[in-house]
Amino acid sequence: MPIQKIPYRDGDAHLTGTLVTSASSSATRRGVLVIHGGAGLDAHALKQAERFARAGYVAFACDMYGEGVSGNRQRVLAEIDALRHDRARVVARAQGALELLRAQVDNHVAIVGYCFGGMVALELARAGVEASAIVSVHGTITTTQPAQPGAIKAALLICQGAADPHCSLDGVLAFAAEMTHVGADWELVIYGNAMHGFTHEDAKGQTPGVLYDAQADARSLDTICAFLRRTVR
Repeated sequence: MPIQKIPYRDGDAHLTGTLVTSASSSATRRGVLVIHGGAGLDAHALKQAERFARAGYVAFACDMYGEGVSGNRQRVLAEIDALRHDRARVVARAQGALELLRAQVDNHVAIVGYCFGGMVALELARAGVEASAIVSVHGTITTTQPAQPGAIKAALLICQGAADPHCSLDGVLAFAAEMTHVGADWELVIYGNAMHGFTHEDAKGQTPGVLYDAQADARSLDTICAFLRRTVR
């Protein structure tokens, strides 16, 4: 499976993403932007990109932090905090990666984010970014800057774990009310007993509330791929 590292920039930030293709994705030229979790562009994000490439998409795992951040816990936490409080910066950084992906495909693109990346994906949706579909997987679904009516252009899919301590029922209800208010095309799937980070195979329960769930991982992948087949054409 061809894998290519691609350097790009967002202002002064030097970023490096990974493009993953397969024979089937080269034929269809539809794209999926994969946005990594809090740890940065790691093995988990690359695995998701490979999954989407095998499913027939050109996948680009983007870099939200820049060089020298991933692997440095203090710098990672500082970058997450800065991005969480600056939606304009979040959107600009992810859009740069999205435009890079668009240059590789036929403009039919989706955005799929995990954990921190799920929050980024939904902030892109709220900002009105053009995409066929946007997916958040065990991400933060609440926001301090709700969408305006008519702003969300993409179809949305949210995959959450029922036992995720980072996503309360009140948060789910608030998200549902926001999406209904703005007239978004959205759907939410909740996996019973699944905790935060249920797609991360290396999440073995060392962190409270975070645990891999093979069943929820497999089911969510099936759900996402079916959703993309309907929306990214």
